[in-house]
Amino acid sequence: MKFIISSSNLLKALQTVNGVILANNTLPILDNFLFELTEGQLKITASDLETTMMVTVTPDMAEEFGSIAVPAKILIETLKTFSNIPISFTSHPETFGIVIATEEGNFKIAGQDADEFPKQPDMPNTTSITLNSSFLASAIHYTILATGNDELRPVMSGVYCELNEEGVTFVATDAHKLVRYRRTDVQTGVDASFILPKKPLHQLRNALADLDEPVAIEYNEKNAYFAFHNINLYCRLIDGKYPNYEVVIPKDNPNKLIVDRVQLVNSLRRVGIFANQSTQQIRFKISGKELVLSAEDVDYANEAKERLNCSYEGDDMEIGFSSRFMYELVNNIEGEQVLVELSNPNRAGLISPANPTDPAESLLMLIMPVMLNN
Repeated sequence: MKFIISSSNLLKALQTVNGVILANNTLPILDNFLFELTEGQLKITASDLETTMMVTVTPDMAEEFGSIAVPAKILIETLKTFSNIPISFTSHPETFGIVIATEEGNFKIAGQDADEFPKQPDMPNTTSITLNSSFLASAIHYTILATGNDELRPVMSGVYCELNEEGVTFVATDAHKLVRYRRTDVQTGVDASFILPKKPLHQLRNALADLDEPVAIEYNEKNAYFAFHNINLYCRLIDGKYPNYEVVIPKDNPNKLIVDRVQLVNSLRRVGIFANQSTQQIRFKISGKELVLSAEDVDYANEAKERLNCSYEGDDMEIGFSSRFMYELVNNIEGEQVLVELSNPNRAGLISPANPTDPAESLLMLIMPVMLNN
């Protein structure tokens, strides 16, 4: 195999798929990228057996087509040291030796047999849908922060995707917070649901940034496949039944608070510093047109209180939330103001944009309260 390519173009392609590779792989071959050179195209693959991601680039010159497994870490670290220069990449099929040549020098790396690299998963009986890249990126952006890490409940470590005649809904929850993102103007023509793991969603979110094009998706009972631009991604779906998230969303919330989003984010960040480090408890005291945020850490005699102007309809109330969870949710919303809907201090609060601009888009965030220490 031999090709010439810009070092920066190759590095960008490698960094697109490098996040798939685990720090500690059970199979040594998974510490490598798979390079496959065909006429005019170089396909680079990374895999951890659960997720397989491929990116295709066009070399400036290609000859002696073939394939080889290339150690990922040393190749990326080497390319990072180059400015944007042309490099020559040559591999020897008998020894699996690799030579990277520049005008200034040569660098030799020991590759491995490409046949040892795992093959992409076989996907029979798939269903095909198409989603716009900007919608998919937004859905991942909003929901992924609410995914859990509980190994005993793997279904809650992913994002639930629900397709029906009402539109497309993405949901994530870790039992402390929940995010539901829905678009009613996206129709797929199928009625189905599946749970996407967190890791490939991170890869997709990074790859979808600044794109506006269709994403072809195929899925069956076990796997999902995404294809767009010059990228292909396979991932194993999370097996299990997602909890009925609708039953935890309170329907009757007479107390409605509207507050400036940026001011609330900054106040949460400041006051949260003074909260107890284990509970992260922050107190919301709402009355009239004033919202008072307060926190204290009795162990260290730390205390903070801050007032914000707001618009509030409902009974005066005090309610406690985790400052970290509240900050994560409010900071992830777009718009100048946020709406917080409440019923009583022991029921979940709902957060959403106060003035949504797109009637087809629905973003709902839920946060569970914490018991106040009076």
